[in-house]
Amino acid sequence: MEQSPPPFFRQGPSAHARLAFFALLAIALLVIDSRMALLSTLRQGVGTVLYPLQRVLLLPRDFVATGSQYTTEVSRLRAENAELRQIEAVNARALLQNEQLASENTQLRKLLEMREQVRIKSTVAQVLYETRDSFGRKVVIDKGLLNEVFPGQPVIDARGVVGQVVRVTQYSAEVQLVTDPTAMLPVEVQRSGQRSVAYGGPGPGEIELRFLPGNSDIKEGDLIVTSGLDRIYPAGLPVGKVRRFDRSASSSFASALVDPLGGVERSRLVLVLLLERQALPPPPEEPAAKPRRGSKG
Repeated sequence: MEQSPPPFFRQGPSAHARLAFFALLAIALLVIDSRMALLSTLRQGVGTVLYPLQRVLLLPRDFVATGSQYTTEVSRLRAENAELRQIEAVNARALLQNEQLASENTQLRKLLEMREQVRIKSTVAQVLYETRDSFGRKVVIDKGLLNEVFPGQPVIDARGVVGQVVRVTQYSAEVQLVTDPTAMLPVEVQRSGQRSVAYGGPGPGEIELRFLPGNSDIKEGDLIVTSGLDRIYPAGLPVGKVRRFDRSASSSFASALVDPLGGVERSRLVLVLLLERQALPPPPEEPAAKPRRGSKG
């Protein structure tokens, strides 16, 4: 059975003839273009017309490339920021440690200067913490019986008197500060030589001179030092400066409020004067408990 198209579609040259014609035309155009360069202008025009279409077709590729580059850049910046934060934290920690070491070195130099002035065997101790006592002011230091620290020994710092050792263990000791309400310290006014007794003041961080004669020669700013009469604190150690001197018209006594010079609020390092145990006065005995009513014997 013949599969040729109907006579209606048999128009024009055959397919082979058209193929041969266009092949010859292409070859002729190639030869003419290579010899005479007549089609370069046509190619430029076609390229100019098709350029916007090319850019539109390349938009998906450029979008994917830009998104991938943005994601990579963001990840890199985040990693760099995290690294910079870590470096900053390390540098800040090192800076704080250097500042702390410099401060401790300064305190140690001042303590050594104070040790040379006192000329008494001593040991440097570090304040560990302040005891939780609502009615007193005491701190715990990191030196004890193993370091020849005993109850009654005085404690000073680079500025002046801090307090006195009241309780000792093998590795630590409890120090009663001069600002404790129950603390007492024989002192004198350096300018006039007038002697008195310093007590823990009514407010935190204060010292008070009580029962002074009304005609006492004391002025604001006077330096208060130890008198040495208690055989514990060497004479001449700075204690504080007079903030206010009150002279009452209705009483023959006066009082003075003193700001302490030394104290654990200003430094973490203190100096314990290692006085011989035999040279220390015996601690006051606690009063015996009264027997209850109705008890026998």
